[in-house]
Amino acid sequence: MFNRNSQTARPVGVEAHERAVSRLRESFAALGPDETVRLAKKTSNLFRPRERATRGLDVEGLADVISIDAEARTADVQGMCTYEKLVDVTLQHGLMPFVVPQLRTITLGGAVTGLGIESTSFRNGLPHESVLEMDVFTGEGTIVTATPTNEHADLFRAFPNSYGSLGYATRLRIELAPIGDLVETRNVRFDSARAMTEAIERIVADEVWEGERVDGLDGMIVSPGECYLVLANFFPDVRRHPSDYTGQRIFYRSIEELDRDTLTAYDYIWRWDTDWFWCSNAFGVQNPTVRRLWPSKYRRSDVFHRIVGFENRYGVAAKIDSMRGELPRERVVQDVEVPLEELVNFMPWFDEHVGMTPVWVCPLRLRGDQAWPLYRLEPNRTYVNVGFWGTVAIEPGRADGDVNRDIEAVLPTMGGHKSLYSDVYYDAQTFEDLYGAAEYRRMKSMYDPSGRLPEFADKVRTHA
Repeated sequence: MFNRNSQTARPVGVEAHERAVSRLRESFAALGPDETVRLAKKTSNLFRPRERATRGLDVEGLADVISIDAEARTADVQGMCTYEKLVDVTLQHGLMPFVVPQLRTITLGGAVTGLGIESTSFRNGLPHESVLEMDVFTGEGTIVTATPTNEHADLFRAFPNSYGSLGYATRLRIELAPIGDLVETRNVRFDSARAMTEAIERIVADEVWEGERVDGLDGMIVSPGECYLVLANFFPDVRRHPSDYTGQRIFYRSIEELDRDTLTAYDYIWRWDTDWFWCSNAFGVQNPTVRRLWPSKYRRSDVFHRIVGFENRYGVAAKIDSMRGELPRERVVQDVEVPLEELVNFMPWFDEHVGMTPVWVCPLRLRGDQAWPLYRLEPNRTYVNVGFWGTVAIEPGRADGDVNRDIEAVLPTMGGHKSLYSDVYYDAQTFEDLYGAAEYRRMKSMYDPSGRLPEFADKVRTHA
């Protein structure tokens, strides 16, 4: 039932990892003493302008699984390893990372230093919470091993959401969780965000819905009166022939059409990637004729991301829209977290001021009592991630960026936060207040005293 390529995926071993680390050290030594230290990588899952490094750290050999201990349910993984590669290895053992972000080419190191989320986050928190230890390449060119309890524990806590400004993870030891070869889903409709909120509260507390276990929990809101939760059971009692959403069928549409569904574990993990949630519609890929002509191997998020990058650089579609006399459009690509009880307030505001549909919803709750200083979610409190990705018309009298600024302004009034992978408009003081500036600076002075690594705010505040 696993992906056919997963059977050939193998860990590379400790020796290969040590050789890759040696090349990393050599590339650091080759940089000038005043040169900013960056990764020499061509790809990115960010949705904001990114300066491409002509020279930088050689991380080419740091993109694999090093080893896996199936009995202990742990894996040692290189920082640039994509979750696609990681899952190919772990599924052979009936295991998966505690949290697998939705898109194949997100890297483990990227999800830890930049955060990530998925349907298991309602009980497993965020990816960095299943990290047991990590080797961090610092701005001084040294590697330190950080754990929750050793002398580098403060770096361990400050690393999540630092976006490479405190160092780069070369190796991470993570916990793994069991998963069966098939996953059964239930698609439950609610007539309001309030009813959905009440259901989420019960499921988070009990990990059960109507007597059936819930291992994965996410959903979508189509309109104020049409909300869905997708409840996943990783060990179903009844085995059905699995659905396939890598061909003509489209996963998100099935949520409205089916009460129950079955997918292979592999296809469940990557259910959102084939059509980039619903964003493939912008490229015409949901048109049946186009879909048949568009090879399935190119129906994946990283291909769509490259197309968006081309449009951002050259503005071809924007120029065509302008020639047609259409209003210019503002990119609104954001994931935000609001406390569960605030979802009933956020969604009416969102419908009025943004009006984008559908939106993704994914409950999350930190695993333990530990707070993380650069992304300050409260322990023992349930949040809901609301994801919305697209463009909105820039109305007369408004300017590009106004909708994003409106979103940023309303979130603190509801106890919310936003992820930093996309456009960020906060002024310097607000940014520092929201994202742990004091602790960041303390860690910066310890692990990058010469300022070789980029500054946190400079990396993420794209519209200062």
